Parts: sequence; C-alpha cells; structure tokens
Amino acid sequence: MTDLKAGRFLPIYILMGDEPYYIDKISDYIAENALPPEERDFNQTIVYGADTTAMKICDQAHQFPMMAKYQVIIVKEAQAIKSLDPLERYLRKPVASTILVWCYKNGTIDKRKKVVSLAQTVGVVFESKKLRDYQLPSFVSSYLHDHKATIDQKAAQMISDHVGADLNRLTSELDKLLIGLPEGNRQVTPEVVEREIGVSKDFNTFELRDAIIQKNVFKANQIIKYFDSNPRSGSIYKSLPMIFNFFQNLMIVHYSRPNKTENDVARALGLKTPWGAKSYITGMRNYSPAKTKYIISAIRSIDAKSKGIDNPDTEAGDLMKELIFFILH
Repeated sequence: MTDLKAGRFLPIYILMGDEPYYIDKISDYIAENALPPEERDFNQTIVYGADTTAMKICDQAHQFPMMAKYQVIIVKEAQAIKSLDPLERYLRKPVASTILVWCYKNGTIDKRKKVVSLAQTVGVVFESKKLRDYQLPSFVSSYLHDHKATIDQKAAQMISDHVGADLNRLTSELDKLLIGLPEGNRQVTPEVVEREIGVSKDFNTFELRDAIIQKNVFKANQIIKYFDSNPRSGSIYKSLPMIFNFFQNLMIVHYSRPNKTENDVARALGLKTPWGAKSYITGMRNYSPAKTKYIISAIRSIDAKSKGIDNPDTEAGDLMKELIFFILH
C-alpha cells in the first residue's frame, strides 16, 4: 500500500488467500487511483473469472493504453479460471504499461507453480491470511485509529468476540459505530459498544477472563449462565482460545526470572506496555505453576470434547461449566 500510494505500480498483482478483505482493499485502491477518472472508460477493465479465460485476459494485457500511461485490468474471482499457462507465458515478458490485478479468493495458487515465481520477479504476490482471534482486537484498534477514534482494550475485545473474524462484517460494524460517535468525543468505551452493537459490557468473554484471573467464582458462573441463555454473547468456541492464551502466557511468566515486576512480565511476553502485565501478576498469586499446567491440560481436553472427540453427547455449555469449575477449585 505504501508503494501504491506513492504511485509505484507494477505489471502484475496476484492477490490470493482466505481473507477477502485485504484482496478487495488492494484491488479497490488500484481501481480508484491508478488512473484519473477521465482515463478509466477506455483504459480500465474489470472482468470475472467465470466469464473469461486466461488467454483472453493476456491478449488484452498485450494491448497498449489509449492516451494514458497505463491500462488497468482487474480479474475478480480469478479462482474460477482453470488454466494459468497463458498467464505464465505473459509474465515472461509482461507489458510495462499494463497493470494486471489477479484476485484469487478462498484459497491460494500452488506456490510451486512457475506462474507464482514469475509474478514475484516482475510484480507482487500477496497472500491474504485469515486473522487469528487474538489478532482481532489489534485490528479493531488500528481500524478505529485510522478513522480518528480510539478504543480501550475491553471494548475492542467485546467487539471482536461478538462479531468474529469476518473482516468485512467487522469493518461494517465498526463503520456503524463510528457514525454514532459525536464529533467532540471519539472514544469508544464498553458502554458505547453495549449501546451501539448490543454486546453486554458485564457479560462477555473479556469479563469471564477477568473473573477467572481474580478467582471470582460467583462472577464467572454468572457469566457462564448468561452465555447459556445468550449464545451470541459468548460460547465455548470464543472463550477457550482466550483462556488458553492467558494460561499459556502465565506458564511462561512462572518460569521466567524470579523477581517479577510488571516490566519483567512485559518483557517476557513481548508486551508493548507494562499495563497488560498486571493480570499476569494477579494470576501468579492465584494459580501455582502446577495448577497452571493442569489447567492447560484440562483446556486441551475440553477443546477436543467440544469438537466431538471422546464425547458422545455432552453439550458445549456443560463442558464450559466443567472447565470453569476445574479452574476455580
């Protein structure tokens, strides 16, 4: 994106992967910025893989722009094109005045194919990967920062847990949230998330994690009961990764240097600020190294059971209750 914004365009962009959000973001930017509006009618073409062939696309790519510096060809849903042999031949001697954008969604082109190495030589091959659950709060914070708004950690986690890893849906929810913010106050708090998106600020996976860290048996069980009645607010599939991540990091902290200040914990875990280390200081007081090890083992077992392994009929909610009981007692 830095190169594109600087006007440095290359002959080929192969954009592929399981996360369509970044593929669309890059291809849309090229469509809107590579050519001025008055040149697009004659020099910009958008085609769909199901309606064309690589041969037809490459024939057009060999043509020269009409009274413009570039011609732009954007191939959407390129995964529908069967043979890439014509593209491979074209990339051996691409036309410098053609910007060819190949959008291959829901998978990747076999990286052992010659077409990939050729594209890397003369252009860009970008793999758009799905974000993992633990990466979503950072994405939320970054997106809002780009739109002149800020968000605290709890609110970012609430949104991530509620919406999930579909970035198109996530950004749509964030856009709606931004519309509701007053000009004089661009701070997104848990109260704002509860009001605008409908997520409870008191009963969510972030609060469950805090209740576990504090060993607050009553609050943890309140949240689990709430999840049973409101599955969209939280489930075993949303909660397990967060709980596992905490205890995995807690094990690292337990076996790091003996005198553990917040700065020591932050360094051991690679945290950007010591603020995030406070929960691990509390966790060390409430969970010994041995208990932490047993909890990690229990999480693995419950995770397997939630996927049907060695579990004929126990419901996900009951598995979660079983795990919470084990952790807190």
